[in-house]
Amino acid sequence: MIFKVSYYVRSNYENKQGKSPVMVRIFLNGEMLNVGSSGICVDKKMWNNSTNRLKGRTSEALSLNAQLDDISSSLQGIFRRHELDEDLTLDKIKSIYLGKNKIKTTFMELYNKYLEDIKNQVGNGKTIATYHKYSAAGKHFENFLHLKYGRKDLMPSELTHIIIHDFEIYLRTTAALKPNSATKTLKFFKTVVIFAQKSGIMTHDPFIHHHFHLEQVDRGFLTDEEIQRIMQKEFVTPRLEAVRDIFIFSCFCGLAYIDVANLTQDNIVSLDGKMWIMTRRQKTNIPSNILLLDIPLMIIDKYKGKTTKNRLLPILSNQKMNSYLKEIADLCGIKKNLTFHLARHTFATMTLSKGVPIESVSKMLGHTNIKTTQIYARITNKKIEEDMLALAGKLDNFNDSINQIKK
Repeated sequence: MIFKVSYYVRSNYENKQGKSPVMVRIFLNGEMLNVGSSGICVDKKMWNNSTNRLKGRTSEALSLNAQLDDISSSLQGIFRRHELDEDLTLDKIKSIYLGKNKIKTTFMELYNKYLEDIKNQVGNGKTIATYHKYSAAGKHFENFLHLKYGRKDLMPSELTHIIIHDFEIYLRTTAALKPNSATKTLKFFKTVVIFAQKSGIMTHDPFIHHHFHLEQVDRGFLTDEEIQRIMQKEFVTPRLEAVRDIFIFSCFCGLAYIDVANLTQDNIVSLDGKMWIMTRRQKTNIPSNILLLDIPLMIIDKYKGKTTKNRLLPILSNQKMNSYLKEIADLCGIKKNLTFHLARHTFATMTLSKGVPIESVSKMLGHTNIKTTQIYARITNKKIEEDMLALAGKLDNFNDSINQIKK
């Protein structure tokens, strides 16, 4: 059996935009049947009758041609699955095709369904932060479509590699996202594309040959001297003192803002006479168990009975904490961008530079992969100095040779 799909432009009709519909025909052993409209409208001047495709390499031409390829693949797939059927006819192929394509789902309809599914799972395996990240990625894509193509939506088959390419450029330029933020936004977006593929709504991969690249970021941290400067500073207002205390608490236990905010007295556990924080990271749900040293223990004791909602510490919103930390940095003469997350970086760098094995640090930070911890494995000048002085004390046997060299 010989089966093929072809297209033609219905040139005697134009819509309000002056475009004509592309119609679908199928052929089986020389017989022909009109399937109907493809759902695509084009400028008939741009149509190539010999190739059955749009002319040129514009974004629109590539996108619409990809959609036609998708239709052809769908019809060819129906033919291959029923090729050996004794009752196979063009009418049967058309009936199966129209039945499977009766309900048309746009990409943003699918995206919003996926978003709603995440929202419904918040508190049950998903976090509100995850919902906001997917929501932000979707809004970026909607803004991109409007600006680049003057559209609010597209069909899944229209989502091509060139559109992904243009979307990434939009994120890095017009949306002014930093390179890593743009890459992470695209990764969230790709997750929805994979969902569309698994659902059978998309049969192609617009991310094929697309490589994600995260730039290595030098994560800041505070030196021992800077930590001491903050600890020794006297603050007139209680709010700054409390923000300072909670920041220092995180410097010595390594918890992120949301994990500190979630701490209650139930997370403080006594084992063999030692006090531990035992919790799970909200971001990954990975256990994070940290032995409490004297400084964080003192801070916990300082605020015992002075918090609301059973919180361990009187923490404010992340935005307010970071705002007050900038004020603290100014008062302490620290030029670095003081944010709450800097405390986590400081803990990781401090513990590693003082000889705590990276495996232990990774467990305390609640990392899913030790490669994440290795980002913090910077060697400070102070650590190099200490290591070299320690080495010098072990080189006494070389001292007798020094005089010979001096001669």
